[in-house]
Amino acid sequence: MLAAILVVGAVAWAAVQQMSVQVRTGQLRATPSHLGKVAAAVAYGDRLTVVQKQGAWYSVKDARGRTGWIHESALTTKRVVLKSGDADVAAGAGGDEIALAGKGFNEQVEGEYKAQNAEADYAWVDRMEAMVVTPEQAVAFLAAGEVVAKGGAQ
Repeated sequence: MLAAILVVGAVAWAAVQQMSVQVRTGQLRATPSHLGKVAAAVAYGDRLTVVQKQGAWYSVKDARGRTGWIHESALTTKRVVLKSGDADVAAGAGGDEIALAGKGFNEQVEGEYKAQNAEADYAWVDRMEAMVVTPEQAVAFLAAGEVVAKGGAQ
């Protein structure tokens, strides 16, 4: 009987999955959808305990006890260590990748691109960058078009 309990306990322990946040800021949502209400924010490197998985979404719990759904693209099974010199840092993104991700498409990069491509018309790009759509507006737009997000919030 004791052996059976130990085996069940070991299986249950092995089933607990920890994942790390691999984006600068992740959002825990109330429902498994990009349109779900944001319940909390998690930071790069935070460890999350997976409660369940539904499609591309994980229901997770963080170290502070907050729960929510987060898309798989924001997670990695690797432990993210933020100290230099640790072995796990080498297993993650390279220095060039981190520098590129941090640089993004900022004003300096955009200016250099425009200087190299002066003939291009950026008017629509500038208009799109100025647009702000709130989650509520996106939900209302989808409802007006009778679009139902696959596997997501209603």
